[in-house]
Amino acid sequence: MAISDAARRHHDELFPDHVSTLARNDPELVEVFDNFAFDEVLRHGDLDVRTRLMVQLAALIACQAVGEYRVMLGAALTCGVTPVEAKEIVYQAVPYVGMAKVFDFLHATNDVLTERGVELPLPGQSTTTPDTRYEQGLAMQKQIVGAERVQALYASAPEDEQHIQRFLSAHCFGDHLTRTGLDLPTRELLTFAMLVALGGCEPQAKGHVAANLNVGNDRARLLAVLTQLIPFIGYPRTLNGLRVLDEVTL
Repeated sequence: MAISDAARRHHDELFPDHVSTLARNDPELVEVFDNFAFDEVLRHGDLDVRTRLMVQLAALIACQAVGEYRVMLGAALTCGVTPVEAKEIVYQAVPYVGMAKVFDFLHATNDVLTERGVELPLPGQSTTTPDTRYEQGLAMQKQIVGAERVQALYASAPEDEQHIQRFLSAHCFGDHLTRTGLDLPTRELLTFAMLVALGGCEPQAKGHVAANLNVGNDRARLLAVLTQLIPFIGYPRTLNGLRVLDEVTL
């Protein structure tokens, strides 16, 4: 099997002048993967290359695939993803994936950016203060999740769990989702990609299908995200994501 012209063209767009050692040592697998990931899969959906790479980066963080993440981050920067956007993907992963898993990716991102001559730290993107993070976060949570749903979460939580609800409002939404650097629809696509790639988060993934619909991402866009994740996260987690998408949108 030869690598198709389309796969070679798309691969070269992401990795110009790159000579793969895997292509020399594992040519059969590389031919199959490249033809699938950089040709067949790209025929479905209409995600632009920047969005495609951003959701793939988010999924790679959730999968703990730091080696592949470094490679794809380089491709993303080559294709126009900005350093601020790249950093925001990593920052947003913290409340969903956890700092224990994000730590190595933060260092990897800094290494790649530094190698490309980007001066760190980047300009700050926070829009909240310690005094405003809860109220602004709660407002953002209601915008994304729905006011009635948020009120129901607070109302149904026992008294000794109320602090968790406040953490979600102030920390997850207030500290992270209110940041600039990425627009809200893109942030919700990233969240969906992370939750699907994590596995075992189907209730949360289902909630963020609804959240994506609330911020303007339709079924076709979410299906396109799942399609572009298949080569990197595999079929079981993709099919679980497809199931929750169908439960909400069909």
